[in-house]
Amino acid sequence: MAVTREQKGMSKGLIIIVGLIIVLASLLVYLLVLGSVFGRYSVDDLIPNTESVEKLIIGSKPRIAVLHSQFTKNMMPDESTWVEDNITTWKKFLNLQNQKYVILEDEDIERGEHFNYELLVLPGAKSLSDREIIQIKKYLDSGGSVFATTGVATFSEDGKWRGWEFFSEVFGAKFSKEIGNDDFTKIHTLRGNLPITANIPTGYPLRVATWDKPVAVEVLDPRTTQVSFWYNYRLEEGLVREGIKKSAGMIYGTYGRGRFVWMGFEINSVIGVHEDYVYFDRLFKNCITWLLKQPIAFIKDWPSGFGAAAVILPSVSDDAYNIRNLFPILNEEKVKATFFVEPYFAENNSELVHYFSKFGEVSAIVDIGYLASVNDTINKLNEYKVQLKKLKNAKLTLEKITKKQVNGFLPYYGLFDENTIRAVIDAGYEYLLTDSLTDRSVPRTIIRGDKRILSITKSSRDDYEVIRDFGLTQNEFQFYTYQEDIDRVLFEGGLYVFKIHPNYQCRPENIEVVKNVIDELKKKKFWITTADKITDWYRKKDYVELVAKQRGKSRVAVTISNPGIEEVTGIVVKIDLNSKAKRISIQTEIIGTKMPTYNHQAGSNEIYLYVDDLKPDESRTYYIDYDQVQVL
Repeated sequence: MAVTREQKGMSKGLIIIVGLIIVLASLLVYLLVLGSVFGRYSVDDLIPNTESVEKLIIGSKPRIAVLHSQFTKNMMPDESTWVEDNITTWKKFLNLQNQKYVILEDEDIERGEHFNYELLVLPGAKSLSDREIIQIKKYLDSGGSVFATTGVATFSEDGKWRGWEFFSEVFGAKFSKEIGNDDFTKIHTLRGNLPITANIPTGYPLRVATWDKPVAVEVLDPRTTQVSFWYNYRLEEGLVREGIKKSAGMIYGTYGRGRFVWMGFEINSVIGVHEDYVYFDRLFKNCITWLLKQPIAFIKDWPSGFGAAAVILPSVSDDAYNIRNLFPILNEEKVKATFFVEPYFAENNSELVHYFSKFGEVSAIVDIGYLASVNDTINKLNEYKVQLKKLKNAKLTLEKITKKQVNGFLPYYGLFDENTIRAVIDAGYEYLLTDSLTDRSVPRTIIRGDKRILSITKSSRDDYEVIRDFGLTQNEFQFYTYQEDIDRVLFEGGLYVFKIHPNYQCRPENIEVVKNVIDELKKKKFWITTADKITDWYRKKDYVELVAKQRGKSRVAVTISNPGIEEVTGIVVKIDLNSKAKRISIQTEIIGTKMPTYNHQAGSNEIYLYVDDLKPDESRTYYIDYDQVQVL
């Protein structure tokens, strides 16, 4: 049967229509795939431009420019390699972060060539020309980022003193002092819960050499955030609040549409053990990530609603009857304490120990040895077997009296060694308290093989120091001293350890201060709990893993996983989108995944995810979509 011309035309038309339908369907599927991967996008994002073509052909261009300041080098002695050494260290760290960079000279900055890069590094650039200063401020005002160190631009190009005007105007802080080199190193304490210090222990004491005379400053402008402080409350005199405020060693913030990070030391001044370099590497990476406006996410140290935590630790021995003065306060304030007791005391005062176990938990004080004469400065702790036996006996004694599990241990002299760690783990304890005042202000998990134990550091002054050593017999002076430590720990975001004794703070004339301290902690949103609850929180939290990645211009993918063996709840994930955002929406990768609640203020770059009931071996991926707020 012959096919007519009309039928052939209809067939061709049908084929064209079907083809168009297939093309449109494919395009729709393509757009849906793009949306599922990259979130919100515009048509302009789909059209290739010069930048995307160049990236495809020759790869990504450098985003960072590092200034090699000849003006600064001219100030140095002829044989000095100080500038070159700094540049070499910066190259090393940038290479470790897989960041591409170029080296610019002073004349390049004067000509404005740094405008071709997203981040300008000014390592030890003490001497800059007036033209450079103008160009750097224009660069920041237009949206560029600057990473600077020490006394940037405090000298002119001919080596004459200019002062701190540029620093104060751009960074929003004023010069306080140079750190002298009376000591070879200086402790530089880092705050927690900031994008810059993400995944670094709160209150970590970074060690910095003083050979280059580090700088301390005071933040004056609300656009600038203090990241750290040089003040050492353990050794230095003066008011703690003022000491911290006037000794910022690192700051970050904004200037115009741009942003900056400033360090009061050169990066090749960081010294110490392996751990110091690991955490400084994270600090450096966080700075670069933030300055390049990429997302940063981290898990906050404490459960939802709390910026810091506190434990009340009565150590019961001499004048034990005074401990009874504490019970009405704990009952009225509805808080629990962790009581530390020696086994022999518990055996001789079993009724008292059993009674105060109702007001919290009971932990062990154990003498594991400390033999040091005037001429013998070496601490001689017992061997492993002796320590293990003492720890086991102490645990059994206290558990028999209190009818409760004993989880914690305090060395009688506050010292422990590797044998102690092994013995404490093998004896079935879950945490140990150290009297050290030289460590971070949050607990540290110590891992040995497949076993772990939590080390809780004494993070504040106790009543031995406040009343016995300082001689502060008036309640208001006692409270003010504790209050200083409370404010410092809150500033750091750490754990306030309030260690007290019956023969000092628990005496009738002093006990009211304990109530005042508890009220202060409540007012400032501290999580007041017991040491075993802190241990339980850290045991679960330490297993949680977090990854955040940028997906497209307006989507961040956050994956939170729990490879542990216990369910985790109350996790707070803080995400710095590094872009002011509005119209936040959250999707899950897998249908049926439990959605988190979240908090975000329109126009802010920060979002908080509140994750509950994260089961063992569970992993959740959340897609956070947002619209970027255009900054004029």
